[in-house]
Amino acid sequence: MEVTGLTAPTVTVFVSSSLSNFRSEKRYSRSLTIAELKCKLELLVGSPASCMELELYGADNKFYCKLEQEDALLGSYPVDDGCRIHVIDHSGAHLGEYEDVSRVEKYQLSQEAYDQRQDTVRSFLKRSKLGRYNEEERAQQEAEAAQQLIEEKALASTIPVGSRCEVRASKQSPRRGTVMYVGLTDFKPGYWIGVRYDEPLGKNDGSVNGKRYFECQAKYGAFVKPSVVTVGDFPEEDYGLDEM
Repeated sequence: MEVTGLTAPTVTVFVSSSLSNFRSEKRYSRSLTIAELKCKLELLVGSPASCMELELYGADNKFYCKLEQEDALLGSYPVDDGCRIHVIDHSGAHLGEYEDVSRVEKYQLSQEAYDQRQDTVRSFLKRSKLGRYNEEERAQQEAEAAQQLIEEKALASTIPVGSRCEVRASKQSPRRGTVMYVGLTDFKPGYWIGVRYDEPLGKNDGSVNGKRYFECQAKYGAFVKPSVVTVGDFPEEDYGLDEM
């Protein structure tokens, strides 16, 4: 076949492969030799250049010819925009082999080997005594947490279950209710006060993450810190929520 009227220095083609169901649109110089083209296609389809067989198809998917002369220029073949170059792999690989990453062998490093390396984040933290590798800071944090727990326990001991109370949490209006639970919880550290509000101003029904601490209607229950709870003679107030 004779090529006529093809003057553009580059050509845009589709590339398909016997190793993949996907197509890619690429632009190549017509001055590339077929050997050079194969090297570029190697990075695209994953097939070794030495194991490639190239076929040229027209925009209408009609087979034109094989691109088999290694030193021939791409432009010497009847290739035009919209044509397709199909790569047939003869390396023994199978369709989809380079698409399923779960089949790729992954490099794993043991914890002992990782600890011995000097170019890791862990090594940097150790050298700089930062984060959990700062023993002095960690000890101070543990001491502060222990002291906070003692203070919370002392406050919690002054809040009997069954007492009427008022909760004054930050950025919230005062809320009244009845103390239903006092103690430690599984969902967060420290001491917590479980309150059954007089109106549906809470977040739960007395249970958190599937564990029940007390009984109440949905949206009437809440857990707050002892520091925001005041026990006293707080009669029920009508917030008018039932009329909404």
